[in-house]
Amino acid sequence: MRSPINVVLRKSQVTGILERICQQLELTDTQYQTATARYEAVGTWLADSNESALQEASIYPQGSISLQTTVKPLRQDEYDVDLVCHVPYLSANTPPSALKALIGNRLKANERYKNILEEKPRCWRINYANEFHLDITPSIPNILCSNRGELVPDKRRNAWKASNPKGYQRQFDDRAKLRPRLLLRDAAFAEARAQVEALPEPTQFKGLLRRSIQLCKRHRDHWFSNQYSDLAPISVIITTLASKSYEHCVTNNVYDTEIDVFLDVVRHMPDFVEKVLTGGQEWYFVWNESTQGENFAEKWNENRRLADAFFHWQIRALADFEQLAGLSGLDKVRDELSVTFGEHVVAKAMAIAVDNVGTARKTGGLILASATGLSATKAHGVTVPPNTFFGT
Repeated sequence: MRSPINVVLRKSQVTGILERICQQLELTDTQYQTATARYEAVGTWLADSNESALQEASIYPQGSISLQTTVKPLRQDEYDVDLVCHVPYLSANTPPSALKALIGNRLKANERYKNILEEKPRCWRINYANEFHLDITPSIPNILCSNRGELVPDKRRNAWKASNPKGYQRQFDDRAKLRPRLLLRDAAFAEARAQVEALPEPTQFKGLLRRSIQLCKRHRDHWFSNQYSDLAPISVIITTLASKSYEHCVTNNVYDTEIDVFLDVVRHMPDFVEKVLTGGQEWYFVWNESTQGENFAEKWNENRRLADAFFHWQIRALADFEQLAGLSGLDKVRDELSVTFGEHVVAKAMAIAVDNVGTARKTGGLILASATGLSATKAHGVTVPPNTFFGT
């Protein structure tokens, strides 16, 4: 049974606000271009080495920057940019420490890098102060993986372990392309939605899966910011569980609004944690489906507090998001968002969105586009009357 139209429209408005918040959380175009130029320069420098093993090396991004799910850190201005340095002609007989040292020595030979280079247990970090840092992890081919997988260092055992950053991204992209079935696209709902002075969706909406992950990661950062930060769920677990849940939800259900999809995704994330009872002990698995043997939750089995922290966080996140979806009135929504995501990012997102809507109303440009929903553009659609109000 569908919800009343006024409830659907209120949730649609909240969706627009959340979209604006996500925009404030990610890399700007300038930051992205700068990061890309710098890691490409690093790749060129490594490949120009006299060492034959590095001459065919290539660098590519992995993690949030490649998945487009970056989230601005809470207390610093530096982003993590995770990279892989893939060396295609080395075998697993090569010790990870030897390849890591080879890469490090080459980077130290560059005047630009040697003073901003930092060794980490499994990677090399290049620190660009007050901007971002590049984490460069070595990899070699995994000949046992039929899905073009790779091997990366296991820092605790000084051995190689299976991974597949490119395969993971391909699968993630396929899931992100799935579109939910929304009742608000029905004519009656669309016509009513066009009368709402809602905050507009941008012209380059990134999609519900990516936005859901960004919102979850920001909520995690905020919730764990004051205590137990070492127990916060790692991003790859949130990303993996959210993407599996998203595929399940949009394949099997029809929703009123985008935020209903988001709530269901968060609700079902724990369903995709595999639990195995062995010898009276429960073991946790969050598998990387793009290769065999990579369990993103392996540390949960060493420290059960990590597992407990995830499940407690998920319950709190769902409750907070459900409360947000049920609010009416921009003041109440803004206050709740500030508690959940932080005052600064919310204030900036609200200011930009309200300014855009105000300008669009004055010029008669706030419309309902047939494909994207409310938009402060000159696209074809139904014009919103200049003096309508909602949620006050």
